[in-house]
Amino acid sequence: MNLRDTLRMLGSADRRDGRNLSNAEARDIFGQILDRRSGDIQVAGFLMALRWKGVTVEELIGFVQAARERAELPCEGLSGMVTLCTPHDGYDQTPPLEVAAALVAAAAGARVMLVSEMGVPPRRGVTAALTLESLGVSLATSKAEAEDRIERQRFVAIAVTTMLPGLGRLHHVRGELGVRTALSTIEKLIAPGSSAIVTSAQSGPVLGTAVETMAGLGHPSGIVIQGLEGGLIPTLKRRTRGVELAGSHQVPLTVEPNDFGLLCRNNPELPMFGPPEEGLGTGDNPLLMRAALDSIRGVLAGETGPARSATLLCAAVVLKAVGRAMTLAEGVDAAVEALDSGAARKVLQDSGGTA
Repeated sequence: MNLRDTLRMLGSADRRDGRNLSNAEARDIFGQILDRRSGDIQVAGFLMALRWKGVTVEELIGFVQAARERAELPCEGLSGMVTLCTPHDGYDQTPPLEVAAALVAAAAGARVMLVSEMGVPPRRGVTAALTLESLGVSLATSKAEAEDRIERQRFVAIAVTTMLPGLGRLHHVRGELGVRTALSTIEKLIAPGSSAIVTSAQSGPVLGTAVETMAGLGHPSGIVIQGLEGGLIPTLKRRTRGVELAGSHQVPLTVEPNDFGLLCRNNPELPMFGPPEEGLGTGDNPLLMRAALDSIRGVLAGETGPARSATLLCAAVVLKAVGRAMTLAEGVDAAVEALDSGAARKVLQDSGGTA
């Protein structure tokens, strides 16, 4: 089946052959897209048809399998590793504290790979990749370099388009559409199948779909969380919902800040400095970026406040997902030790960054 035939089927609700794609069909169609066997208009139509129809777990698994087959995935088979799959369009209200949490988790003994982008269109704001670059930490430029950094420092950041260059072509399509599509989920699941995964889901009834997709891809463990702005950072004002995958079991997970003395009236926030220049995302606002850097540097320097509390909770989720902590409470304790001992700051410095 080619993309044109697929579009006819997906776009005609009254057709007798209108249906969801099978896993094999989804895998083949997305492979055709990545192999540039279809035009941008067809790809855009396909993504919008999926948005109107709704994407099934079987379809998502097939799309991600096609992407992984064409990707150069680092660290396949490496034990004790967790992949943090961050929002690639960034944040415009919340500092990207998953950067600090990743450094903390690495300092606590996990092998951490953070997957990000400088900002895919339509870019929303500050991304983890932009923040790391501003801290002086370069993203790995190859599979071999990523594996070397994990071995030496237990931490590496890499762009998804470094692993799968074919996704870069789809950024233009995303920018033209200007709405969230299945690509936002697919790109966050391009990770080695042997690693644990920590990723995020938007608000609403999508947690089950996300964790079932993760399970269908064969991951040994992982956590999907509905954090601030649909990201990885738990809220401090109330509980945050999530689901944990542990082998064949899927278990509801609640991150309750009050359980760890971290309940706070305010979440960590990026200040509002007014709209960015025309044509630029909020991530291009130098004052906003400086505020994000100040938050992360403050956490690593031992400052107290909402940013530290949110980092501790996020790091605890990471440590639980990868099995370095049996409970979130143990994860918080390990994160406190990694921060207060200066070990997390050293991971940043060993990675070429400045605290």
